[in-house]
Amino acid sequence: MTSETSTLPTSDQIRRAPKVLLHDHLDGGLRPATVVDLARACGYAGLPESDPEKLGIWFREAADSGSLERYLETFAHTCAVMQTREALTRVAAECAEDLAADGVVYAEIRYAPEQHLEGGLSLEEVVEAVNDGFREGERRARAAGHRIRVGALLTAMRHAARALEIAELANRYRDLGVVGFDIAGAEAGYPPTRHLDAFEYLKRENNHFTIHAGEAFGLPSIWQALQWCGADRLGHGVRIIDDIQVGDDGAITLGRLASYVRDKRIPLEMCPSSNLQTGAAPSYAEHPIGLLRRLQFRLTVNTDNRLMSGTTMSREFEHLVRTFRYTLDDMQWFTVNAMKSAFIPFDERLAMINDVIKPGYAELRAEWLFPKAAPTSV
Repeated sequence: MTSETSTLPTSDQIRRAPKVLLHDHLDGGLRPATVVDLARACGYAGLPESDPEKLGIWFREAADSGSLERYLETFAHTCAVMQTREALTRVAAECAEDLAADGVVYAEIRYAPEQHLEGGLSLEEVVEAVNDGFREGERRARAAGHRIRVGALLTAMRHAARALEIAELANRYRDLGVVGFDIAGAEAGYPPTRHLDAFEYLKRENNHFTIHAGEAFGLPSIWQALQWCGADRLGHGVRIIDDIQVGDDGAITLGRLASYVRDKRIPLEMCPSSNLQTGAAPSYAEHPIGLLRRLQFRLTVNTDNRLMSGTTMSREFEHLVRTFRYTLDDMQWFTVNAMKSAFIPFDERLAMINDVIKPGYAELRAEWLFPKAAPTSV
């Protein structure tokens, strides 16, 4: 009998497989029931639905509508109920719990502190509340038999003017739960070069940062993020496909930028379901991840906004398994890529790969050797 590593993993195996998440927004991953509870507690009356199940459907349908206005409206509702220390701590703790239950062993969760000041909190109080929530979520996950480690990425909004302030905040908390920096928001009209002072500061401080680039906008956004700003990773980066030509005979030619990204092993934070919602890809089958995987780019799989996309890491991998016939070996490849690209120290990344990720996949691959015992005949 030969090994069955080439067979497709089951949904249960996908859920139990160790997974690493690098691109997930805190305000895009709330439980619908939590949104309802927090809205009631703070007196927020703007929710479109008061029933958690209907609210969850509303979020997904609004994100699927094709309307940028409706998509952005969804975040107005979640941010509105995340303006107190208690709310931020609860949301962060539940985030860690939910990810751990889905098999995520390491996650970097991003949020913009400047969007949580309406209740009177300072930037520092926001960061400390979220960090406390992540630590509580890790404890709850451990008590439930799961293991997860969560780091925070502090995000600056690219249309605002607080990037340097947020970068300095990330640096102050870099040994206290914050692992890096990010900028997010509309790409068109707001190039990353508007925040060069923040990126130059972070480089001087030997700190890590990722940049949302190459999602709604094309190659110039990716080029600026890398060559002007010096990003360690690219948030999404799907439009790198525009610099790759596939001939009628199947021959593939990489442009200078695509070659640079692949040669330098620059991590791409792919978010398939979210990319379909925003129009960055027309379908799972046509998502650039298929070709980029074949070309051995440094790809990672991510959720982006679990509430708005109605997704989890397991669901993202299920879509890819069904579409591209990926095996456990492919899942491990994506997961190791992500862990290699994380913003924690090298020795800790290596330990996660060798002591958690590889053994976890080896155990799943070996399950075919131990079939369930057949019932004895009477």
